Amino acid sequence: MKALLLFLLCSVSSFGIDTKEFIYEVEGQKYQGYIASPEGDKKVPGVIVVHEWWGHNDYPRMRADELAKEGYVAFAIDLFGKGKVATHPKKAKEFASSAMGDMDGLEKKFKEALSILKKRDDVDQDKVAAIGFCFGGTVVLQMAKRGVDLDLLASFHGGLPEKYDIPKRKDNPKVLIFNGAADPMVTKDQLSGIEKSLKSADVDYTIKNYEGAKHAFTNPGASEIGKKYEMPLEYNKKAAKDSWSKLLKSLDKL
Repeated sequence: MKALLLFLLCSVSSFGIDTKEFIYEVEGQKYQGYIASPEGDKKVPGVIVVHEWWGHNDYPRMRADELAKEGYVAFAIDLFGKGKVATHPKKAKEFASSAMGDMDGLEKKFKEALSILKKRDDVDQDKVAAIGFCFGGTVVLQMAKRGVDLDLLASFHGGLPEKYDIPKRKDNPKVLIFNGAADPMVTKDQLSGIEKSLKSADVDYTIKNYEGAKHAFTNPGASEIGKKYEMPLEYNKKAAKDSWSKLLKSLDKL
Protein backbone atom coordinates (compact mmCIF):
# COMPACT_ATOMS: atom_id res chain seq x y z
CA MET A 1 0.00 0.00 0.00
CA LYS A 2 1.24 3.45 -0.81
CA ALA A 3 0.74 6.33 1.55
CA LEU A 4 -1.21 9.14 -0.06
CA LEU A 5 0.02 12.63 0.67
CA LEU A 6 -3.21 14.60 0.67
CA PHE A 7 -2.32 18.28 1.02
CA LEU A 8 -0.03 20.72 2.73
CA LEU A 9 -1.57 22.65 5.57
CA CYS A 10 1.30 24.95 6.33
CA SER A 11 4.82 25.64 5.14
CA VAL A 12 7.09 27.91 7.15
CA SER A 13 10.74 28.92 7.00
CA SER A 14 12.42 30.29 10.12
CA PHE A 15 15.56 29.96 12.22
CA GLY A 16 17.40 28.33 9.31
CA ILE A 17 14.90 25.50 8.93
CA ASP A 18 11.82 24.78 6.84
CA THR A 19 8.77 23.18 8.44
CA LYS A 20 5.78 21.57 6.76
CA GLU A 21 2.57 20.40 8.39
CA PHE A 22 0.45 18.06 6.29
CA ILE A 23 -2.06 15.23 6.24
CA TYR A 24 -1.15 11.86 4.79
CA GLU A 25 -3.28 8.77 4.32
CA VAL A 26 -2.59 5.09 4.92
CA GLU A 27 -5.23 2.54 3.89
CA GLY A 28 -7.99 5.11 3.97
CA GLN A 29 -7.15 6.63 7.35
CA LYS A 30 -5.76 10.14 7.74
CA TYR A 31 -2.65 10.91 9.79
CA GLN A 32 -0.99 14.13 10.91
CA GLY A 33 2.51 14.73 9.58
CA TYR A 34 5.17 17.32 10.37
CA ILE A 35 8.54 17.59 8.66
CA ALA A 36 11.36 19.92 9.66
CA SER A 37 14.40 20.27 7.42
CA PRO A 38 17.50 22.43 7.13
CA GLU A 39 17.37 25.08 4.41
CA GLY A 40 19.09 24.17 1.16
CA ASP A 41 18.97 21.24 -1.25
CA LYS A 42 21.87 19.14 0.07
CA LYS A 43 21.07 15.48 0.77
CA VAL A 44 21.25 14.78 4.50
CA PRO A 45 20.27 11.89 6.81
CA GLY A 46 16.59 11.51 7.64
CA VAL A 47 15.13 10.82 11.07
CA ILE A 48 11.70 9.45 11.96
CA VAL A 49 10.38 10.85 15.27
CA VAL A 50 7.73 8.76 17.05
CA HIS A 51 5.49 10.41 19.63
CA GLU A 52 4.71 9.45 23.22
CA TRP A 53 1.46 7.74 24.17
CA TRP A 54 -0.20 11.15 24.14
CA GLY A 55 -0.13 11.13 20.34
CA HIS A 56 1.14 13.60 17.74
CA ASN A 57 1.31 16.77 19.85
CA ASP A 58 3.83 19.61 20.06
CA TYR A 59 6.56 17.56 21.74
CA PRO A 60 7.66 15.40 18.77
CA ARG A 61 7.46 18.50 16.58
CA MET A 62 9.82 20.32 18.91
CA ARG A 63 12.25 17.42 18.64
CA ALA A 64 11.95 17.44 14.85
CA ASP A 65 12.80 21.15 14.83
CA GLU A 66 15.86 20.52 17.00
CA LEU A 67 17.07 17.80 14.64
CA ALA A 68 16.59 20.06 11.61
CA LYS A 69 18.71 22.73 13.28
CA GLU A 70 21.44 20.09 13.58
CA GLY A 71 21.26 19.39 9.84
CA TYR A 72 18.80 16.47 9.59
CA VAL A 73 15.43 16.07 7.88
CA ALA A 74 13.09 14.99 10.67
CA PHE A 75 9.59 13.58 10.19
CA ALA A 76 7.34 13.61 13.27
CA ILE A 77 4.91 10.86 12.33
CA ASP A 78 1.48 9.89 13.63
CA LEU A 79 0.62 6.31 14.58
CA PHE A 80 -2.82 6.89 16.10
CA GLY A 81 -4.69 8.86 13.43
CA LYS A 82 -5.54 12.50 12.81
CA GLY A 83 -7.14 14.11 15.85
CA LYS A 84 -6.21 11.31 18.24
CA VAL A 85 -4.22 13.35 20.74
CA ALA A 86 -4.75 12.69 24.44
CA THR A 87 -4.40 14.98 27.44
CA HIS A 88 -5.59 12.41 30.00
CA PRO A 89 -3.63 9.19 30.70
CA LYS A 90 -6.77 7.05 30.42
CA LYS A 91 -7.30 8.11 26.81
CA ALA A 92 -3.56 7.92 26.07
CA LYS A 93 -3.49 4.33 27.32
CA GLU A 94 -6.47 3.54 25.13
CA PHE A 95 -4.77 4.93 22.02
CA ALA A 96 -1.43 3.23 22.75
CA SER A 97 -2.96 -0.14 23.64
CA SER A 98 -5.01 -0.15 20.46
CA ALA A 99 -1.95 0.61 18.34
CA MET A 100 0.30 -1.94 20.05
CA GLY A 101 -2.44 -4.55 19.79
CA ASP A 102 -2.04 -4.54 16.01
CA MET A 103 1.69 -4.84 15.47
CA ASP A 104 1.33 -5.68 11.78
CA GLY A 105 -0.76 -2.55 11.27
CA LEU A 106 1.72 -0.51 13.28
CA GLU A 107 4.58 -1.75 11.10
CA LYS A 108 2.62 -0.86 7.97
CA LYS A 109 2.00 2.69 9.20
CA PHE A 110 5.65 3.07 10.20
CA LYS A 111 6.89 1.84 6.83
CA GLU A 112 4.59 4.17 4.93
CA ALA A 113 5.90 7.13 6.92
CA LEU A 114 9.44 5.93 6.28
CA SER A 115 8.67 5.81 2.57
CA ILE A 116 7.46 9.42 2.61
CA LEU A 117 10.71 10.48 4.27
CA LYS A 118 12.96 8.52 1.91
CA LYS A 119 11.26 9.90 -1.20
CA ARG A 120 12.30 13.45 -0.38
CA ASP A 121 15.00 14.89 -2.63
CA ASP A 122 16.91 16.22 0.38
CA VAL A 123 17.13 12.88 2.21
CA ASP A 124 20.03 10.46 1.85
CA GLN A 125 18.18 7.13 1.63
CA ASP A 126 21.25 5.27 2.87
CA LYS A 127 21.29 7.18 6.15
CA VAL A 128 17.99 6.91 7.98
CA ALA A 129 17.33 6.72 11.71
CA ALA A 130 14.30 6.54 13.99
CA ILE A 131 13.87 7.85 17.51
CA GLY A 132 10.95 7.45 19.87
CA PHE A 133 9.81 8.61 23.27
CA CYS A 134 7.80 6.51 25.74
CA PHE A 135 5.34 4.63 23.46
CA GLY A 136 7.51 5.72 20.54
CA GLY A 137 10.61 4.22 22.11
CA THR A 138 8.86 0.87 22.32
CA VAL A 139 7.76 1.19 18.70
CA VAL A 140 11.22 1.84 17.23
CA LEU A 141 12.62 -1.16 19.11
CA GLN A 142 9.86 -3.35 17.68
CA MET A 143 10.45 -2.03 14.17
CA ALA A 144 14.12 -3.01 14.38
CA LYS A 145 13.13 -6.46 15.62
CA ARG A 146 10.85 -6.82 12.59
CA GLY A 147 13.65 -5.93 10.20
CA VAL A 148 12.53 -2.46 9.12
CA ASP A 149 15.40 -0.84 7.21
CA LEU A 150 17.04 1.59 9.65
CA ASP A 151 20.65 2.54 10.30
CA LEU A 152 20.15 3.77 13.85
CA LEU A 153 17.39 3.82 16.41
CA ALA A 154 17.08 5.48 19.79
CA SER A 155 14.55 4.73 22.50
CA PHE A 156 14.04 7.42 25.13
CA HIS A 157 12.27 6.14 28.26
CA GLY A 158 10.49 3.52 26.17
CA GLY A 159 8.86 0.36 27.46
CA LEU A 160 11.25 -2.61 27.30
CA PRO A 161 10.36 -6.29 26.79
CA GLU A 162 12.20 -8.88 28.91
CA LYS A 163 12.56 -11.06 25.82
CA TYR A 164 13.47 -9.04 22.75
CA ASP A 165 14.55 -11.82 20.36
CA ILE A 166 15.98 -9.61 17.64
CA PRO A 167 17.37 -11.86 14.87
CA LYS A 168 21.09 -11.88 14.17
CA ARG A 169 21.38 -9.92 10.91
CA LYS A 170 24.21 -8.09 9.20
CA ASP A 171 22.01 -5.05 8.64
CA ASN A 172 20.68 -4.63 12.17
CA PRO A 173 20.73 -0.94 13.17
CA LYS A 174 22.79 0.55 15.95
CA VAL A 175 20.57 0.69 19.04
CA LEU A 176 20.57 3.40 21.70
CA ILE A 177 18.45 2.92 24.83
CA PHE A 178 18.12 5.78 27.31
CA ASN A 179 16.31 4.76 30.47
CA GLY A 180 15.53 6.33 33.81
CA ALA A 181 16.84 4.21 36.68
CA ALA A 182 13.99 5.52 38.86
CA ASP A 183 11.33 4.67 36.27
CA PRO A 184 9.01 2.05 37.84
CA MET A 185 7.62 1.24 34.38
CA VAL A 186 10.87 -0.53 33.45
CA THR A 187 12.20 -3.35 35.63
CA LYS A 188 15.78 -4.49 36.10
CA ASP A 189 14.86 -7.80 34.49
CA GLN A 190 13.56 -6.01 31.41
CA LEU A 191 16.71 -3.93 31.15
CA SER A 192 19.04 -6.90 31.56
CA GLY A 193 16.84 -9.02 29.29
CA ILE A 194 17.00 -6.68 26.33
CA GLU A 195 20.73 -6.21 26.80
CA LYS A 196 21.19 -9.98 26.70
CA SER A 197 19.13 -10.17 23.51
CA LEU A 198 21.12 -7.40 21.82
CA LYS A 199 24.40 -9.08 22.75
CA SER A 200 23.21 -12.44 21.43
CA ALA A 201 22.32 -10.85 18.09
CA ASP A 202 25.69 -9.05 17.87
CA VAL A 203 23.93 -5.69 17.72
CA ASP A 204 25.99 -2.53 18.19
CA TYR A 205 24.19 -1.00 21.15
CA THR A 206 24.45 1.50 23.99
CA ILE A 207 22.27 1.40 27.10
CA LYS A 208 22.38 4.35 29.45
CA ASN A 209 20.49 4.06 32.74
CA TYR A 210 20.23 7.50 34.36
CA GLU A 211 20.37 7.47 38.14
CA GLY A 212 17.41 9.26 39.69
CA ALA A 213 15.62 9.82 36.37
CA LYS A 214 11.95 8.89 36.19
CA HIS A 215 9.69 8.16 33.24
CA ALA A 216 9.42 10.82 30.51
CA PHE A 217 12.64 12.48 31.72
CA THR A 218 13.25 14.22 28.36
CA ASN A 219 9.92 16.05 28.29
CA PRO A 220 9.96 19.52 29.93
CA GLY A 221 6.24 19.19 30.66
CA ALA A 222 6.52 15.81 32.38
CA SER A 223 6.77 17.07 35.97
CA GLU A 224 3.54 19.06 35.76
CA ILE A 225 1.66 16.15 34.21
CA GLY A 226 3.11 13.75 36.77
CA LYS A 227 1.86 15.86 39.66
CA LYS A 228 -1.55 16.40 38.09
CA TYR A 229 -2.25 12.72 37.57
CA GLU A 230 -0.05 11.31 40.36
CA MET A 231 2.18 9.45 37.93
CA PRO A 232 5.97 8.82 38.14
CA LEU A 233 6.73 11.35 35.40
CA GLU A 234 9.44 13.94 35.89
CA TYR A 235 11.65 16.07 33.68
CA ASN A 236 15.34 15.56 34.37
CA LYS A 237 17.39 18.26 32.67
CA LYS A 238 20.73 16.50 33.13
CA ALA A 239 19.53 13.18 31.73
CA ALA A 240 17.65 14.91 28.91
CA LYS A 241 20.70 16.88 27.86
CA ASP A 242 23.10 13.95 28.06
CA SER A 243 20.87 11.52 26.17
CA TRP A 244 20.22 14.05 23.39
CA SER A 245 23.94 14.76 23.11
CA LYS A 246 24.66 11.04 22.78
CA LEU A 247 22.02 10.74 20.07
CA LEU A 248 23.53 13.60 18.07
CA LYS A 249 27.01 12.09 18.32
CA SER A 250 25.69 8.79 16.95
CA LEU A 251 23.74 10.49 14.16
CA ASP A 252 26.89 12.34 13.17
CA LYS A 253 28.55 8.97 12.50
CA LEU A 254 25.92 7.77 10.02
